[in-house]
Amino acid sequence: MRHYLPLLLLACGLCQAQGTDKVIASGVVPDEATKAALLLRLRDLYGAERVVDQVTIGNVVLPASWSANVQKLIQPNLKLVSKGQLTVEGNNVGIRGEVANEAQRQQIAGEMAAALNPTYTVRNGLRVGAAEQQLLDAALAKRIIEFETAQAVLRPGGQQILDEMVLALRKVKGKRVEVIGHTDDTGARESNLALSLARAEAVRSYLIAHGIAPGMISVAGHGPDRPVADNASSEGRARNRRIEFRVVD
Repeated sequence: MRHYLPLLLLACGLCQAQGTDKVIASGVVPDEATKAALLLRLRDLYGAERVVDQVTIGNVVLPASWSANVQKLIQPNLKLVSKGQLTVEGNNVGIRGEVANEAQRQQIAGEMAAALNPTYTVRNGLRVGAAEQQLLDAALAKRIIEFETAQAVLRPGGQQILDEMVLALRKVKGKRVEVIGHTDDTGARESNLALSLARAEAVRSYLIAHGIAPGMISVAGHGPDRPVADNASSEGRARNRRIEFRVVD
């Protein structure tokens, strides 16, 4: 008997041969129940259409509470990792890939370590993304692109920031950029998801109208699911209502 635990590939752009962004789950587990729990967690996080099942059933031994600990590792912040890989072998966890900034690099690995008991070791192989991402981050400079309350209508200050982003995006040649909308947690989650996507679409439309190629920009809306601050305060909620620009390839 041996430990041989799933190798999970958990980020965009990994499945080049299939020509699309996929999340591949592979490795050996001892029974169908463990496999089903693993795949359910991945599909809940990434969407069923993106998860590729390469997990097999075999004669292996898992550490105590292994399945529950893996559930803790497959957390929403993994979606911040691109070109990534999460490995779980025995009590050793490794996370690799690209993130947008140093704060994310430390946060993701730190949250993993905090969720697990002390018998687990987490190796942080995350790295801050390429120069193109750093260029966009510097142009946005942690500013909030503002919209009219509960609407996808840009305010003048938001338009001014986007005018600067247009100049930065013109320097990001040969790359696709995802515009991601976020909200605070006020109101119903489904409404916030719809609003965050509508705001991302509004940003995309503005960028295209100012000369950015439509094929360069994709959109996503994550509603309240990825807060960067505590929603208990008005300042925190304001920080969570934001637009993010991420280089995806």
